[in-house]
Amino acid sequence: MIRVPPALIAAALGLGLWQGVVWLAAPPPFILPSPARVAHVGWENRSLLIEHAGVTLSEVLLGLSLGIVIGALAAIMLARSERLGSVIMPMLVLTQAVPVFALAPILTLWAGYGMVSKVLMAALIIFFPVLSAFHDGLTRMPPGLSDLSTVMNARPAQALLRLRIPHALPSLAVGVKMAFVYAPIGAVIGEWVGASRGLGYLMLLANGRAKTDLMFACLAVLAISTVALYRLASWCLDRLVWEDG
Repeated sequence: MIRVPPALIAAALGLGLWQGVVWLAAPPPFILPSPARVAHVGWENRSLLIEHAGVTLSEVLLGLSLGIVIGALAAIMLARSERLGSVIMPMLVLTQAVPVFALAPILTLWAGYGMVSKVLMAALIIFFPVLSAFHDGLTRMPPGLSDLSTVMNARPAQALLRLRIPHALPSLAVGVKMAFVYAPIGAVIGEWVGASRGLGYLMLLANGRAKTDLMFACLAVLAISTVALYRLASWCLDRLVWEDG
């Protein structure tokens, strides 16, 4: 018996519901195009979509690299010093009350309309999830590991490097997986504010020309790319962290 992946079932149900709404409500194509029309327009503009998707993917990957590295290093620094962590972590939590999207115009003003502002936006949106997940793993040590560190007279740096960080790697992996989902959002938001390339820019261009089908094609490419990145990250992390752990 062939086992159909749940993701394909969900995609088929979503497309079926979408087509059903188009059949029943019969909205104008510029309001809600059919899946077939979106697929047709996407194929006709495949070169354009691939070109702009490559720009967005580059911004996402650079933002992921920057945000994950800074978030992980910040988590280690805060976990190493309890006093510093008790002061800085509440401040970082408070910063999450400010919508990250509202910072996109400021980043564009500071870093310009090029790729830098989009990379910073993607890094900023994933920084806290990575830091929070890794910091939680570093500070929640099982009693057995804490006792082992005490019995072996391990210095704080040794305990951090040899016990706490290895124990917290699954938590870091969870934060990294979340980052792969959120990073494309940050890059596209940055492109909406100001850009001359990327899927976000192409969506704005299509919207200005009432090409709703092309907008949906951009969304489809973005969704497929995000899911592919997430699945690839999950596959790699599951083998690097849990199988080696």
